[in-house]
Amino acid sequence: MSQTVRTQPPARTDSPITRAASPAPVSGAATTAPVPADVVLSVRDLWIEYRARRGMVKAIRSVSFDLRRGESLALIGESGSGKTTVSLALIRMLDSAARVPRGQILYQRDGRVSDVLALSPEALRLYRWRECAMVFQGAQNAFNPVMKIWNQMLDTARAHGMNNVKEVRRRADDLLRRVQLEPERVLRSYPHELSGGMKQRVLIALGLLLDPQILILDEPTTALDILTQRSIITLLRGLKEELGFSTIFISHDLSLAAELADRVATMYAGRVVELAPVEEMFYHTRHPYTLGLLHAVPTLTSGKDIASIPGSTPDLIDLPSGCSFHPRCPFVMERCMGPEEPPDYVVSPDHTSMCFRWQDLADEEQAAQTAVRVAAEREAL
Repeated sequence: MSQTVRTQPPARTDSPITRAASPAPVSGAATTAPVPADVVLSVRDLWIEYRARRGMVKAIRSVSFDLRRGESLALIGESGSGKTTVSLALIRMLDSAARVPRGQILYQRDGRVSDVLALSPEALRLYRWRECAMVFQGAQNAFNPVMKIWNQMLDTARAHGMNNVKEVRRRADDLLRRVQLEPERVLRSYPHELSGGMKQRVLIALGLLLDPQILILDEPTTALDILTQRSIITLLRGLKEELGFSTIFISHDLSLAAELADRVATMYAGRVVELAPVEEMFYHTRHPYTLGLLHAVPTLTSGKDIASIPGSTPDLIDLPSGCSFHPRCPFVMERCMGPEEPPDYVVSPDHTSMCFRWQDLADEEQAAQTAVRVAAEREAL
């Protein structure tokens, strides 16, 4: 994927939360592959398949992207597009039925680059949570229901060599205050004694306990009321600015991407079909699928018609020929249905689109009207 490297953001500075110990270098999988100095994670030509009775489910197909230091990258798309599969691959927590036939996940710290997919068990244990932490979807299911919050935080710290209980408690108290919770009450509580919004904030605090470079958030505001969602968004923005970590968050909520992302990657049928800075993605989209997602969201001010994307996501075992979106696309032409998949066209130095007709979407107003009209016609059939 063609990209230009933007000016390197300021390096992370020491925050009031200091590391309990110098991070052990991720070892056992050193690689000489060049990674730009401002990139902390580079996913390159990643393929993931699942074994099923009917054949191999092609869940991820040739996905590539870079995560820069201090950046927020949003992965958006419908359910089944591959967003969560990518995130689980980043911490090597895929189901046992999954296989990775090719690709690299390159992690960089202090100039040393390692392939996450080749880490030894011990190096992988150190990488998880200390270098890359994940806030899972469904806060209630992410906790052990029979352990108090304090015990779960202490176990996480001890698993990474933090045996000073007073230091762990100080860090836990500090983080819980940062997420606007009362440490004394929360730490002595069981998960079921906390509300959904409180559990979500505790998960964020737990994810930051070891001061990782990367925080992955899977649907961080799902099932929360609108006021709690706003609180979580404000909280995440403030923590990121203060502590300087990079974030990858997965969502089907475009408003969340608009609030938190620096860049947005649209995923469809296991591929990143468009990747762009957030403003370009929303105001100068160059892929019909992204345009369909945007036009399926009602707005308070535009007064434009809304329409859902017709049809359903494709069968990942038996994908359509050519562009996998062509059965649902309002701009489909004969070439889209041929044997050739669209390449990654470079729209601008930091914007790519996998669409043969990306230039035809330059007139967003006309393109949007076409998308809505075709969707309405298909729904009427």
